[in-house]
Amino acid sequence: MSMIRDLRAVVRPALRKSTASYDYGADHSAIATSAVVDCAVYRDGIRCSDSIDLREALESVRAGRSGDQCDGKDGFVWIGLHEPTEQEFAGIAEEFGLHPLAVEDAVHAHQRPKLERYDDSLFTVFKTIRYVEHAELTATSEVVESGEVMVFTGRYFVITVRHGGHGSLRALRHRLEDDPELLAKGPSAVLHAIADQVVDDYLAVTEAVQDDIDEVEIDVFSAEPGKSSRGGDAGRIYQLKREVLEFKRAVSPLLRPMQVLGERPMRLIDPEIQKYFRDVADHVARVHEQVVGFDDLLNSILQANLAQATVVQNEDMRKITAWAAILAVPTMITGIYGMNFDTMPELRWKFGYPAVLIAIVAICYVIHRGFRRNGWL
Repeated sequence: MSMIRDLRAVVRPALRKSTASYDYGADHSAIATSAVVDCAVYRDGIRCSDSIDLREALESVRAGRSGDQCDGKDGFVWIGLHEPTEQEFAGIAEEFGLHPLAVEDAVHAHQRPKLERYDDSLFTVFKTIRYVEHAELTATSEVVESGEVMVFTGRYFVITVRHGGHGSLRALRHRLEDDPELLAKGPSAVLHAIADQVVDDYLAVTEAVQDDIDEVEIDVFSAEPGKSSRGGDAGRIYQLKREVLEFKRAVSPLLRPMQVLGERPMRLIDPEIQKYFRDVADHVARVHEQVVGFDDLLNSILQANLAQATVVQNEDMRKITAWAAILAVPTMITGIYGMNFDTMPELRWKFGYPAVLIAIVAICYVIHRGFRRNGWL
């Protein structure tokens, strides 16, 4: 079957250059190497080939050739990349007419979650979050690890760019391929599936972070004496607060884009899929509320921990002051009798020395008992 007649009809609006003007030479040879994780052409929700490299996919897009199961009118190409360089991404960007600003964001990463529209394509940025398992929470423990997934969505193409060591979309692709009816909805179904997976990961992370916060809270408000009562948990609380802040930066900016995708009609979003974006937006709102609550709760725990440390320090100062007052008695008496005057009471009395010692002990005992009664010792 002729590829020119087949897939060109699928992706013609997304292409800007003719077959003769595109060069697979040295300038763009890198796009078919390490950056590409997976690529495929889908028709009616069915993958056209089990194995196809990027060059074959682009040639399929250009010429319209496909397999026996790919003879429908509707279809799209899905290209997945992992941390591409400018050179590796240049050929794809040129082939699909991606906006230079979006391409720059996709290559350099470190972007906040957002949704931008460029001509006939959408550019969506997601922050992926993974919970880092740890045997014990310390002042240097890494609690969450972040990455990024950028999605270029057009009428006939989806390009995903992933940054970071987690957030793989391979399992997601397989799940979608097992549901051809959903995948037949086109690129918007892929965009929704990615958003749904990212937000579901958020929900799992919130549960794990909640456990860490509960652990710190129990330690801080524990009645048993320990380091928590002397401010030793301040470092752990502050580290956990920083990790929650990183989590918050991933969730908060995503709320508005998901609401836009779920509420505002868009030509690139299938109306049936748009309903599901509203559900994703609700989940993002739920996670956002939890993360904001985590931040407020950690502020309260940190203040309580510092207040407890201040109370303990005050108790220590009272004890030191009480003992200083007790020791002041023998210091004062021995100081007086050390002035070496000739005419002083009891200097010639043979029981003078033991009498003074008994007086010192008696006075110290009375003062000590008074402090104990008042809770100073």
